[in-house]
Amino acid sequence: MERPELPLPQLHAFTVLAEELHFGHAAARLGIAQPPLSQQIRRLEDKVGHALFHRAPGRVTLTAAGRELLPAARRALTDLADGLSAARAVGSGRAGRLRIGFAASLALTVLPGMLRTFRDRYPDVHLDIHEMTSAPQVAALHDGTIDIGLLREPSADETELAFKTVLTEPFVAVLPAAHPLAAQRTVPLDQLADSPFVLLPREVGPQLHDRITGLCTEAGFTPHVTQRAVEWQTVCALVETGLGVSLAPASIRRIRLKGVAFRGIEPGDARTRVAVAWRKNDQNPLVASLLATIGHGTPYRP
Repeated sequence: MERPELPLPQLHAFTVLAEELHFGHAAARLGIAQPPLSQQIRRLEDKVGHALFHRAPGRVTLTAAGRELLPAARRALTDLADGLSAARAVGSGRAGRLRIGFAASLALTVLPGMLRTFRDRYPDVHLDIHEMTSAPQVAALHDGTIDIGLLREPSADETELAFKTVLTEPFVAVLPAAHPLAAQRTVPLDQLADSPFVLLPREVGPQLHDRITGLCTEAGFTPHVTQRAVEWQTVCALVETGLGVSLAPASIRRIRLKGVAFRGIEPGDARTRVAVAWRKNDQNPLVASLLATIGHGTPYRP
């Protein structure tokens, strides 16, 4: 059975008249003349099929049908007002749902401050946070699974995604505490040439992987990778057991393991880039709202 069209202007006129029980007062409250109000009520009564008001000289009262309709009319008008308010909030980027992917190591750096600043400004936005490495973030942005990515070493070849740098930080050597080079303040990179390496698999972060191996190549050697781990915490744990050494972003020093030493490297001018990523054609106003907050929080110092 087809549901009748909801006559919202007529419901509004009906609820005001039901509260005033006086055509003149109701018309004045609605800002219209009395005849148009009477026409609205008659149209609604035609839709219902029954009179909604008893009309008598100097007296207007609700019929049984009118009393039955009044709570539903009020709910419909309230729901509409709430819906309009919610739609305006979402449309202006003040409410809604924002899906964010982030590389785990960035929970040690820019992520907490970025989210705190955003939540302070937009408390009605629901944040849906997903931990994932850089390559899966790029794929998720392309297929629409996430709206924002926070990743390392964005690709310069991307044509559909835009990037905004939020942090650059130096690299450090990650050594077992008992490693001979751990006694030094900084480590010349070429002195790691004979050490086994623990690295991230290339497929989870191709640009960062190639950046690290490229630093080794510039130092005159190809790293001998004997172990791989997806997360930096696991990389550090494997280094602690003596299975190898690694090169990592400086923020990894926040992973506290007794048997691991973090040392600066020479040359020390190499830095890794952290960026926010989003789809260039994304019209979601929440994306623009988050991008507008970047740079206003407490900066991370590596």
